[in-house]
Amino acid sequence: MKKILFAIIIFSGLTNLSCISNDWEDNSINTEIAEQPISGKFLKNVLIEDYTGTWCQYCPRVLHGIKQVEAEGLDAYPVSIHRTSGSFIDPYNFNALALEQMLDISGYPAAKLNRKIQWSNSSSPTEVKNQIKPNADLGIALSSTVSGSSINLDVNIKFVTNFSDLKLVVYVLEDGLIYNQVNATSYFGGQNPIVNFEHDHVLRACLTDLVNGDELIGTTAGTTVTKNFTVAIPANVANVAKINFVAFVLDASGNAINVRGSAPNTTQTFQINP
Repeated sequence: MKKILFAIIIFSGLTNLSCISNDWEDNSINTEIAEQPISGKFLKNVLIEDYTGTWCQYCPRVLHGIKQVEAEGLDAYPVSIHRTSGSFIDPYNFNALALEQMLDISGYPAAKLNRKIQWSNSSSPTEVKNQIKPNADLGIALSSTVSGSSINLDVNIKFVTNFSDLKLVVYVLEDGLIYNQVNATSYFGGQNPIVNFEHDHVLRACLTDLVNGDELIGTTAGTTVTKNFTVAIPANVANVAKINFVAFVLDASGNAINVRGSAPNTTQTFQINP
């Protein structure tokens, strides 16, 4: 895999952050093993965290991969974490420096599955498919009301086994943000820049601790824990109608056990196996 590293101005103590790699050949191997659903357990969805920039010439590779995931209707929830780096300015910058340092991210694009798994061939959905499983031991269902200038969000988490040391992370995202995207790949017709590109899943706010999440208690088999968030709509949101939510649970090692996303003013049921 050929990588070309362009030096950029370093900022805020994070070193060697740059736009990495040209188009990748898809050498992904489908390691998905047929697994029969177990009654009472939950579908295990996949979290995709894409560290990106409108200025990043190879980031469209991951954007293409996410569109493939969506086109196949996979049970995955993308989050685009936009970053400014030195003189490379992103209008949707989110301060994720501490998270990048924890994950040892040294360049862009960087795409992670379930928080810590590298999405190596990120132009292909294969590795995402491999992470989708039918038998998770906890499930998530979201219920929200967005009215006026406020958000009322319930994150419901149901357990079929005993857990300890769990943490919850909750994101507010926004779709439909229009801004040119620099592009040095062959994706999107090789257009550079991609004029008026529609940026979706853009991280606008984190309602919990970004890196470690907020502690969950009472996580025993047969229980349902509900965490409520009543907050103002983030001031950086351009269109309230385009916001959505993603919530995920981390284990003691910081891996996402399960994740769920939702549009506003929606009440979900658990994705439980019959």
